[in-house]
Amino acid sequence: MGASFDEIDGVIWYDGRLVPWKDANVHLLTHGLHYASCVFEGERAYGGKVFRSTAHSERLKASANILDFEIPFSVAEIDAAKQRVIDTNNLPDAYLRPIAWRGSEMMGVSAPNNTIHLAIAAWQWPSYFDPASKLKGIRIDLAEYRRPDPRTIPALAKASGLYMICTISRHKAERKGYADAMMLDWEGRVAECTGANIFFVQDGKLHTPIADCFLAGITRATVIDLAGRRGIEVIERRIMPEELGGFSECFITGTAAEVTPVSEIAEWRFTPGAISEALMKDYAAEVQPKGKREAA
Repeated sequence: MGASFDEIDGVIWYDGRLVPWKDANVHLLTHGLHYASCVFEGERAYGGKVFRSTAHSERLKASANILDFEIPFSVAEIDAAKQRVIDTNNLPDAYLRPIAWRGSEMMGVSAPNNTIHLAIAAWQWPSYFDPASKLKGIRIDLAEYRRPDPRTIPALAKASGLYMICTISRHKAERKGYADAMMLDWEGRVAECTGANIFFVQDGKLHTPIADCFLAGITRATVIDLAGRRGIEVIERRIMPEELGGFSECFITGTAAEVTPVSEIAEWRFTPGAISEALMKDYAAEVQPKGKREAA
């Protein structure tokens, strides 16, 4: 195991200025810690540029608004701050974590006047899954917890509290030897994995769940676009677990997972094939900055 995440060398952008990594702290009585009034993004930089940076910054601001607070920085300022973190830490290929939260002025469920903070950290973080695992496909468990009814939670915000059941589900899956867990929605339909969206292949077409109780990921949107460029039809629909036996391929998508083929979900088996491999390679090319992409 490497250095603890509070001991990494470097700087973190914190409320408009760069501070030493070890000094980027919050007080114990921070509202975001106690009541999950906290939103974040997961992003990657490739070749010195953050992939789809503005889309992530826009979603961060939108998530905050859903949680009833306003981040006191514009999308352009957030984009510039992320680039500054990458450049200052000399991390051309990195993972970024912008995070915004309510501060510590008031402790209690209601805290409308607490200061809203924003911080951005970046570090070296390889793909969730090693290349060998990707090529043969990862194994996924079926999660016990389900994505809740969107009438009960702010499902379309990337909010920290919504990941509690993801952590529990991922831990249980890993203890059983799986790489991740697939979650159903509150009505028992296929939803997503703990931190990634999911796609299936049937007769040359892609099938993916309708994203109305979970985030329609930015990687998901990129892959849908890449499939369209190849003339691959993408069908967004309700998918029931009993249908999984009729799909030939499966893969998951996310900033951390990128495009990762799946060989197994509980009792269902898949064979990573031409479509999964093609979209995995297309995505790897797409994330490179324009000049490098054209030179490839």
